Amino acid sequence: MKLKSFLIVVKDIERSRKFYHDLFGIDMIHDHGGNMILTDGLVLQEEKYWKKFLGKEIIPENNSCELYFEEADMEGFIEKLERYYPEVQYVNRLTTHSWGQKVIRFYDPDGNLIEVGTPM
Repeated sequence: MKLKSFLIVVKDIERSRKFYHDLFGIDMIHDHGGNMILTDGLVLQEEKYWKKFLGKEIIPENNSCELYFEEADMEGFIEKLERYYPEVQYVNRLTTHSWGQKVIRFYDPDGNLIEVGTPM
């Protein structure tokens, strides 16, 4: 068995596609109308369809999982983040862990938690 992808729920699929492209260089592979497959295994699912499939409410900012990215130039990444998305909601601003890794955490426009850290 092999993990093929991971899906996050979004309100506005085009806004989210742009967000992940602008910040992480992730591109669209297929657009299935409400479900969009991107590079790096990321799948975007529009909230209205996900709610219909599950029959449950979506809970943004639930902090139960995160998307993790690595970036060697953290200061450059933070400058880009704040230039493109100045309204970003931080969970943790730039901090350095005891083991030396620099990290930040913030939410995407739909409350999905993202961590960006320097390579280990």
